[in-house]
Amino acid sequence: MVKHIVTFKLSGSPEERLAYASKFKEALEALPDKISVLESIEVGLNSNPAEQWDVVLTAIVPTMADVEVYAKHPAHVAAASIITPVKEARACVDYEF
Repeated sequence: MVKHIVTFKLSGSPEERLAYASKFKEALEALPDKISVLESIEVGLNSNPAEQWDVVLTAIVPTMADVEVYAKHPAHVAAASIITPVKEARACVDYEF
């Protein structure tokens, strides 16, 4: 199994960032029903105003190759496009467990 952990930093006012992050979270949480390799996904929105990152997701897929299947799936691409206008930075770690 592989954990795919990604965090995003968004631009804009706190209200704008929260609005984009909330829509993104909703779209991501719908993906397990649409992408067969996606075992699960958990999405968190930052509650700590002292921190700089806005969204974190943890997805679980069976293999490292499935990370790419997930990433290229049209439903994932559509979800990711929600934050494209405000995405300032992205960091990712994939590891087998």
